[in-house]
Amino acid sequence: MQRIGPSVGKASAGAPTSELLGLIRSGRAPTRNALIAATGLSRSTVLQRVGQLIASGLVREHASPPEPPSAGRPPSMLSFNDQLGVILAADLGASHGRLAVADLAGRPLAEEHGRVELGSGAAIVTEWLLTRFRELIARAGVASREVLAVGVGVPGRVDVEGDRPVAIIPGWNGDPLRDKLSEAFDAPVLVDNDVKVMALGEHRAHAGRLDPLLFVKLATGVGAGLVIDGSLYRGLHGAAGHIGHMRAPIRSDTPCACGNRGCLAALVSGTAIARQLTAAGLEAKNSEDVVRLVAAGNYEAFEQVREAGRLLGEALAMIVSMLAPQAIVIGGELAGAREPLLAGLREVVYLRSLPIATGDLQILPSRLEARAGVVGATALAVEHVVSPENLSRLIAERTGNKAA
Repeated sequence: MQRIGPSVGKASAGAPTSELLGLIRSGRAPTRNALIAATGLSRSTVLQRVGQLIASGLVREHASPPEPPSAGRPPSMLSFNDQLGVILAADLGASHGRLAVADLAGRPLAEEHGRVELGSGAAIVTEWLLTRFRELIARAGVASREVLAVGVGVPGRVDVEGDRPVAIIPGWNGDPLRDKLSEAFDAPVLVDNDVKVMALGEHRAHAGRLDPLLFVKLATGVGAGLVIDGSLYRGLHGAAGHIGHMRAPIRSDTPCACGNRGCLAALVSGTAIARQLTAAGLEAKNSEDVVRLVAAGNYEAFEQVREAGRLLGEALAMIVSMLAPQAIVIGGELAGAREPLLAGLREVVYLRSLPIATGDLQILPSRLEARAGVVGATALAVEHVVSPENLSRLIAERTGNKAA
């Protein structure tokens, strides 16, 4: 099972430096003695590895709060240095992009949203990204050399070839984003499917309290992302999450963009509902129009969206019975029609799923809304910075020593 994300639980006795850093970042082990107790490593090993982390700038050491004189000398406290560098993050849609510069705690230092047509080609989109990123870096008051990683979410399929995910974007020749951005900022670039990245963002927005979390995006199409044990589940070749191409629970011959007929996306996406409303004599071209009609109290739009929620609920009920997530979070443009959409979903999911799987299940609207992707892209990049495969390199660069 291929995942991206932080490890959880108690570190093993052979804990690498990355797990020590994870314990410090989470606050579960803020002292050297706490690290020894949590990992089972020897004192000398912990002292050596913590020394490397401090020397590299990844960890700060500071005095603990004053104690009564009789308590003896208090231990030094350790904390993650989230000001060591910055992250660049981008959430690209078919016709828009949201970009951010953030610190290593994920806090945005500068952020903007603009229009860019993904179909205009790799050269134009890449140049747009480079220009906007440089402007944001200047606005945030940081230097390009401080960029430690770049995270990007794209609406295309992201295939996995070995350890290198490759974005497959219609009309693009290859995957130039990674190489161009990496060259410009001398930093690793992480690219993943936009819905998976949004799922990671929503998980982090809830501070990991909802886990497993299933995120469903309803817009031009339908897609999903799954976070389990704090990690993004990608599946074989990164292909997990294409629920829009599951067979709809009703008989339908409606063609889908994938080439099949009767797919869920052909019936419940914003595009599909807009088409149905147009056939009923209403003016609706996209998800935004559907949401506008629902907000205006249009009965036909309200009922169509609720029925779409019921159809989606049939598919999600099967997933709930199989995976038993703690939460289903609904995002994307169509999520703006939340009252009828969530009502239809809840009606069917709670009825059709096993009671043991729905006892504590929450079905929620997106907390981050349009920012879910850029928050997830930030998390993707931050977690690469502190990952085992990158941490040794980072420590070596900053200390001149080989990391443990």
